[in-house]
Amino acid sequence: MAGKIADITGADVYEIIPAKAYSAEDLEYGDGSSRTSVEMNDPEARPEIGSEKISLEEYSRIYLGYPIWWGEAPRIMSTFVESYAFDDITVIPFCTSGSSEIGGSSDKLAEQAGSGIWLFGKQFGGSVSEEELKERIDGLQ
Repeated sequence: MAGKIADITGADVYEIIPAKAYSAEDLEYGDGSSRTSVEMNDPEARPEIGSEKISLEEYSRIYLGYPIWWGEAPRIMSTFVESYAFDDITVIPFCTSGSSEIGGSSDKLAEQAGSGIWLFGKQFGGSVSEEELKERIDGLQ
């Protein structure tokens, strides 16, 4: 989804990569002892980011995308938004999910960030067309 948005807008892409990659077993949401289950059951969990730090100073608009896990943004997104200042930046959250809406996840991230101009977030399924994305992006102008 981020790649599609970058193609439409000409935006840069930055991937938030965990310092410790998630295995298939880590992602097993039906297993209460899986790594993601443990993280999502702990609101204070902050998985370490393995991606190089970036400077947000040159950006006035950021599209912030993430999957929905257990009805929320993955905890690594909290790590990210708490690690950067979003002063004078418009943040446009979006999530990918086959069934769950974005819910309050974008509001929670905005609260954790403590800065920035956060727009209402939107959920996209994997089959969203480029035309639908373009309409959403154009509607933000």
